Amino acid sequence: MLPTSAITTSQLKNQRVSTILAFALLPLSGFATDIYIPSLPNMGADMHISSIQVQLTLTLFLISYGTSQLFLGSILDSYGRYKFSVGALVVFILASIVIAVTHNIYMIYAMRIIHGITVAMIVIAKRAYFVDVYEGSQLKHYLSMFTIIWSAGPIVAPFLGGYFQNTFGWQSNFYFLAAMASVIAVLEFLYSGETIRHRTQFHLKKIAAVYTEMIKETTFSLGILMLSFAYSMVIMYNMTGPFIIEHHFKFTPVIAGYCSLILGLAWMVGGFIGRALISRPFFGKLFVNILLQLLMVALMIVTAKFVGNVYVMVFFAFVIHVGAGFTYNNYFTYCLGRFPKNAAMSGGFTGGMVYVILSLLTYMVVAVIPAKDQLNLSYSYLVFIILSVAVMLILFRINRKHPSAATD
Repeated sequence: MLPTSAITTSQLKNQRVSTILAFALLPLSGFATDIYIPSLPNMGADMHISSIQVQLTLTLFLISYGTSQLFLGSILDSYGRYKFSVGALVVFILASIVIAVTHNIYMIYAMRIIHGITVAMIVIAKRAYFVDVYEGSQLKHYLSMFTIIWSAGPIVAPFLGGYFQNTFGWQSNFYFLAAMASVIAVLEFLYSGETIRHRTQFHLKKIAAVYTEMIKETTFSLGILMLSFAYSMVIMYNMTGPFIIEHHFKFTPVIAGYCSLILGLAWMVGGFIGRALISRPFFGKLFVNILLQLLMVALMIVTAKFVGNVYVMVFFAFVIHVGAGFTYNNYFTYCLGRFPKNAAMSGGFTGGMVYVILSLLTYMVVAVIPAKDQLNLSYSYLVFIILSVAVMLILFRINRKHPSAATD
C-alpha cells in the first residue's frame, strides 16, 4: 500500500475538508429515506392514493439503491470515484426538484428510482474514500464510525420532515434535499478530488469472480443477512410508524417526526455501544444482543394486548432499535474491511445485497402485516428477530467448529 501522504497530498485539494465532506455524504441515504417519512400519510391523501402506493416510493428507492450498488462498485473501482460522485449529486438535485413540483405518483416512482441509483453511487464512492486514504488502526477507527455518522440521517431527517410537513407541505422535504445536496456539491468541487489507489480493469468475468469469492466467505454472507435483518427493523418502522401514530393514535406529523428522531437516537446508541465493545468477543456479544431483542419483542407483544399507546410502543421500539444498531455496527465494520483491494466493490456488494434483501422482506411483511397498530408492529419486529436468531444459530455452530471464523 502507498503511504497516506502519497495518496492524499497529490490528489486531494484539502484532505481534512474532503474527509469532513465524505462523512457529511454518508447520511445522504438516510436523509433520502427518512425526511419524508412523517409526510407519507399526507402524500397519500394529497394525491388520492392508498398507503401501500405511497409506501412503494420508499420500496422503489431501496430496491434501486440496493441493486445499483451491485455493479456501481466495480465501475468506481475501475474508473475512479470523484467525477462520478459529483455527477450523481447533480442528478440527485434535479430529481429532488422534479418530485417537489409534480403530483404524478408514477413520475415520483421514476425519480425515486433515480434517487436510489445516484445515492448509491455517492455513498459507495465515499465509503471507498476512507479505504483509499487511510489504513491500519486509523482506517478501522473511521470504519467503526460509519454507522454512527450514518445514523445522523434517521435522527435529524424525520425531525425536520415533521416540521416541514406541518409548515410547508410534503414537497418542502424534497426542496430541502436539493438545497442540501447543492451546497455539498459546490464544496466537493472546491475541496475534494480523486483518491483511488489502483484501478482494476472493468471485466465482467473478473467482477463475477470477485463477487463469487465474497459470497464463498460464509461469515461474510451471514454478516450480510444479519445487516439486512437489523436494518429491516428500522425500515419496517419507517413504513408503518407514521400511519400508526397519525391514524391509529391521532397525532400530528410533528409527533411522528419526534418519534422517528427518538428511534434514530436508538440506532446511534446501538452504534456507540458497538464501538465501545469493539474489543469484546465478537460472537458472544452479538448472541447476547439478539437474545435481549427477542425478550423485548416478546414483552412488547404481551404488553400490546393490555396497554396501547404511543409511549409504550416507542419505548419497546427504542430498545429493539438499539439492538439493531449494535448488530449493524459490528457487522458493517466487519464486512466492509474484508476486501480492501476491492473497497468499492465490497462496499457496493455489502450495501447492495442488504438493501435488495430488506426491500423485498419489508414490502412482503407490510403486505401481510399492515400498518394498523402497536401489536402489528411488534409482530413485524418478531419476524426479523426470529430470522436473526436462525442466522445466529448457524454462526454458533461455525464458532464451535472454528472459534476464529466469525471474526477473522
